[in-house]
Amino acid sequence: MFSKSKLQTCFVAVTLFALSISANAQCAMCRAALGGDGNKIQAQAVNDGIVYLMMIPYVLVAGVGFAVYRLYKKKKAE
Repeated sequence: MFSKSKLQTCFVAVTLFALSISANAQCAMCRAALGGDGNKIQAQAVNDGIVYLMMIPYVLVAGVGFAVYRLYKKKKAE
């Protein structure tokens, strides 16, 4: 299917892409509550929390996908 080097290259590319995304994601309610110049630090903390919570499902899906891939590869080798 994929050679080991291609899989590693894809993994590195996806990781670098995911880490380079600058996300300033806020819902409308959070933006309204944290708007203004006085809440810059608190607004940045909320943005960081949103990005952190957004990444967890992707990491879990990637882990399950990797486990399935390993099981498929092991079963194919037998």
